[in-house]
Amino acid sequence: MEPKIICEIKAMRRLQHHPNVLRILEVMATKTKIFIVMELAVGGDLFSKVVQRGRMKESGARRYFQQLVSALRFCHENGVAHRDVKPQNLLLDGDGNLKVSDFGLSALAEAGILHTACGTPAFTAPEVLYRRGYDGAKADAWSCGVILFFLLSASLPFDDSNLALMYKKIHRKQYQIPAWVSKPARFIVHQLLDPNPQTRMSIETLMNHPWFLNKYQTPSQRSLFESEYSKSCKFETPLSSFNAFDIISMSSGLDLSGLFEATCRKEKRFTSTERLGRVIERVKEVGEKLDYRVEEGKGGAIGLAKGKLVLLFEAMEIAEKMVVAEVRVAKGCGIEFEEVHLVELKNGLGDIVLDWHGDLTAAAV
Repeated sequence: MEPKIICEIKAMRRLQHHPNVLRILEVMATKTKIFIVMELAVGGDLFSKVVQRGRMKESGARRYFQQLVSALRFCHENGVAHRDVKPQNLLLDGDGNLKVSDFGLSALAEAGILHTACGTPAFTAPEVLYRRGYDGAKADAWSCGVILFFLLSASLPFDDSNLALMYKKIHRKQYQIPAWVSKPARFIVHQLLDPNPQTRMSIETLMNHPWFLNKYQTPSQRSLFESEYSKSCKFETPLSSFNAFDIISMSSGLDLSGLFEATCRKEKRFTSTERLGRVIERVKEVGEKLDYRVEEGKGGAIGLAKGKLVLLFEAMEIAEKMVVAEVRVAKGCGIEFEEVHLVELKNGLGDIVLDWHGDLTAAAV
């Protein structure tokens, strides 16, 4: 089970900022067990909802489908293919919003072309079943087609106790869409359930289709401070940032570092003789000019995000006209940060900086 658990934790750690992906909140361990604490989805799963209430109206099915597809595109953009997309793994929160869960069979982009047969046969793309090399994103798109069919009809397009016969039906596209399904929805189902992954509709193409875009609301990203900042703030009481995982991971004889991706904590401080408010405003101005997503937190904290990189600025006035500020890499460190992003930020902040202190250092987190 260890490889599965490691992959699941790695995948979920990459996907914390999409509202339709179930969040991983904490990881704890004893010498014999690993505990993953996740967001509670009190609404149950989508499979049970359809079984209990029957097929959905097209507008309701589209809303869930939009949330699913949006979440999967976010997964793919962050190098994660789910590979086990099915209604039992689509949970609902108290407000009825969809949460993609169970990344135990997911694959990371660094794995390259995939060959492992996995998933639930009735929802799994044919190229996966045939153990051919396949694109995980295209395989997830097939599963979306099955789920849309399921939401609109309360049945499966391919369902046979004889797997060999079911595989033949999949390959030959032998399924019947109910007459009440609209032509645009039919078109999407047909395009997604194309057994040829080369001609199958992609997630990107799907998200530009008029039927999909009907009343589509772009999901708001979670706060940059919701996870990283709350666990790493330097100017608050240190104990306030500790959770059970932090304490357990410091215990002798218990090393959980192998469960997590190698990440770096990089930080650099600068001083300024400008007032605190001016420093904060300048950081925001520079961030917006450099096309970062800018978010203001509490106590002089600024979050900057661009692609996979998340930077956190914290500033504190330690004396009249003396501000100490720190820029920290919360996510996505690497050579590119030092050679590109840090240079851009230094040049942008320019005249408000009295001096930069120390070199960036990296440490395993």
